[in-house]
Parts: sequence; C-alpha cells; structure tokens
Amino acid sequence: YLCAFTEDAMKFGIGKGAQVRLTSRRGEMVAKAFVTDRIAPGVVFGGFHFPGEQNVNNLTNNALDPTAKIPEYKVCAVRIEPIEN
Repeated sequence: YLCAFTEDAMKFGIGKGAQVRLTSRRGEMVAKAFVTDRIAPGVVFGGFHFPGEQNVNNLTNNALDPTAKIPEYKVCAVRIEPIEN
C-alpha cells in the first residue's frame, strides 16, 4: 500500500484504492493507494515491514549515513503516477 496526501492524490489523478506506480532512481514498484489527510503534503508513505517487491526500501538508497552508519531507508525522492486500467 501507499499513503498519499488527499490534495496531492487529486493533483496526480489518484483515487482511493487506485493502483499506482512509484519510480525512483533505484527501481519501481506498484502499490494500492490509500488517500488520507493524516500525512504531510508532498510526502508519500509505504510499508517496509514486508519482504519482496512491495517493500518500499527497494526504491531507497542503501548508502550508509556517515555518522550513524545506517542505510537511508526512510528518505527517497519518487515519481508517483496512476496505472491506467
């Protein structure tokens, strides 16, 4: 699943429950959209607790933070677009 802010979803033509494609420099994935006002504008959120193709960490950068030495799994620029049926 993917959570998107209501006004952002409207801007991109994404309705509740729509299939969307997320694309980053590292890869792409398909997810079901959950439209909500409970996240900030300009932000999308996806599940990362499940292995496989639906894990949004497949889109992120696995480079280590120089201080904490952990991957940057929670920050990533993506393009979001509805999938035409």
